[in-house]
Amino acid sequence: MFDQTHWLQRPEGRTAFHYLPATGTARGILLIAHGLAEHSKRYAAFADYMSSRGYHVYAFDHRGHGETKAPDAPLGQFARKDGFKVVIDDVAAMRTHAAEANPYLPIVLFGQSMGGLITMNCAVSHPGHYDAIAIFNSNLRLGIAGTGAKALLWMERALKGSDVPSALLPKLTFSAWGRSIKGHRTDFDWLSRDESEVDRYISDPLCGFDASVSMWLDIVEMSSRPLRQQSLAALAKDKPIYLVGGGADPATDHAKAITSLADYLRGRGFSKVTTRIYEDMRHETLKEFGREGAMAEFADWCDTSLKS
Repeated sequence: MFDQTHWLQRPEGRTAFHYLPATGTARGILLIAHGLAEHSKRYAAFADYMSSRGYHVYAFDHRGHGETKAPDAPLGQFARKDGFKVVIDDVAAMRTHAAEANPYLPIVLFGQSMGGLITMNCAVSHPGHYDAIAIFNSNLRLGIAGTGAKALLWMERALKGSDVPSALLPKLTFSAWGRSIKGHRTDFDWLSRDESEVDRYISDPLCGFDASVSMWLDIVEMSSRPLRQQSLAALAKDKPIYLVGGGADPATDHAKAITSLADYLRGRGFSKVTTRIYEDMRHETLKEFGREGAMAEFADWCDTSLKS
């Protein structure tokens, strides 16, 4: 059952993950990297669908999220130092576990929002580990905004340290995105038009928490690191890449960050970049009205990409 928590022992603690085997003959393995201030159990419906399409599904809680435990990673913090590096290592360990349990099957790494940043970083750090990658609703093209965010975070770190919640970044992100939704009912309406999904997020004690200064710094670093020339050079130009955005998602500038990323990758020779923009959707494609169609299109892409 997907609700059952499994544990993967790591040098600094243990990673919580949830698993659902493929129904019938297995086509491949799907690894799910969730977003900021949420957790892997929220992907149960997605896991169920992908299992029915022939994929072994592994969804895991990043450090500082969900049920994963590490001494230096309380809720809202990856690690005391170089958090983005240990998160990438955790994903690599999860991939090894899944591959050893299901040898010879191709592997798709999927990431939602912050999970998309992690996915791209994992892809360039371990290019041979993943046969295809999918990035949903992520902003890897922060530009000047990223530089400004880093300067603000450095200031906060100098004034109060790195292991306390940032006071500035939530206002510039979650709060600003919430206010941008016309006639918004809650501060989290930017996530989805489906009120029941928004309410479930708000009532979940493992969602919506404040991230530390260090976690925000790690996130900003992960948004720019994989697109640097020396990083991107490691990734095969024929790697299948699936980019999804919501046309009404303020977190990606209404999917402009997605189309910009697609253009950037194609301009550097990547030949198998597929882009899908759902014009009316907000940030969480898999929690939106129309999610069934989005899941089906993703599964179709997986099937096609893993055959080629």
